Amino acid sequence: MKKLSLAAIGMYISILSAFSQTTTTEDSSLYKSRKLNLDEVNFVSGYYHQNGNNSAVTGGIGNEKLTDFANTIDLKLSKYDAKLRKHILGVEVGVDHYTSASSDKIDPRTISSASMSDTRFYPSASYNIQNEKKRTNFGVVVSSSKEYDYTSFGAGVNFTKSSKDNNREFTAKLQAYLDTWKVIYPYELRPEDYSSGSHRDPRTTDYKPRDSYSASLSYSQIVNKRLQVMFLFDPAYQKGLLATKYQRVYFTDGSKRAETLPDHRLKIPLGVRANYFLGDNVILRSFYRYYQDDWGVKAHTIDIETAIKLTPFVSFSPFYRFYSQNAADYFAAYGQHDAAESFYTSDYDLSKFTSSYFGAGIRLAPPKGILGIQNWNSIELRYGHYSRSNGLQSDALTLHLKFK
Repeated sequence: MKKLSLAAIGMYISILSAFSQTTTTEDSSLYKSRKLNLDEVNFVSGYYHQNGNNSAVTGGIGNEKLTDFANTIDLKLSKYDAKLRKHILGVEVGVDHYTSASSDKIDPRTISSASMSDTRFYPSASYNIQNEKKRTNFGVVVSSSKEYDYTSFGAGVNFTKSSKDNNREFTAKLQAYLDTWKVIYPYELRPEDYSSGSHRDPRTTDYKPRDSYSASLSYSQIVNKRLQVMFLFDPAYQKGLLATKYQRVYFTDGSKRAETLPDHRLKIPLGVRANYFLGDNVILRSFYRYYQDDWGVKAHTIDIETAIKLTPFVSFSPFYRFYSQNAADYFAAYGQHDAAESFYTSDYDLSKFTSSYFGAGIRLAPPKGILGIQNWNSIELRYGHYSRSNGLQSDALTLHLKFK
């Protein structure tokens, strides 16, 4: 994990201080600044580690050990225009680095294959206009992501409308990602004179598209002073190369091929979220989602989190998530596929399984700031452990620093 040095933190604190409000004798209640102000800066650093024995690269058997270090920083800037509409600019930059034991088996003849480790860079920018008088918010977002064998460009729009009493809110989002894969095969399944995918290999490599389109519709309602509910509908459609060609599949006749899946997929998730306030110190957050797609997967998710205020400035949030799905129509374990099948995978993400994810977070937000630094608004540490019924285990640790 990349560490945030004290010098770097000090630099951003000084930036925040430069943008902080100063004392004025004017009546600020009637004034909205038309200068671009830095509202918020967020640093997030995360570490993820997993282990298992169902690597899809080697046909559903083998080491799934993987580690990932991720760091992101996002800035939110705002100003008001002459019509007192709030304009919000968001900029986020993320970098993560992973190492994967299973990816190293794409070509086990090498000491270390080209995709054993990789670094991903993913910037994004958003622009929103909030109209407090009309209770609307309209925004756009653009993003990109680049790693060794994958390039992605995304764009989206969003719209939110609140009721006069602010008890109801409707949100609609549309998003598109236009991606390009570098098609890498296991070494023994490559066509003649086909590149290994390494930057040092001058031979030809195919590039294939994968496009994803999604919508998100949500409606929230404050039922009473203790209960709030939200209903969600998040359909998505993908087309292009949806199979991962360096993942092997073994058949009952002893042969093997590269994974092959349909070139389109429709996903239909429906969800409901409910938050209940048990008083000033406890909030219960719950979520249920039903999912199905045209590959035959059906799944259920139940998520429960409790935010407990231990003191006015310290909160503790234990959480638990249960997930269950049946297998996709195209999944079979190692050596179980029939050679006559048109589509086939041994990726255990598409198998039948149940999983649990549990952990807790702790957040500190003192009124005078962390370590007495006024602009250092809060610090949160969160840990989670994931366990899947087929043996996959993982741990995630996240640190979040917020400056306002």
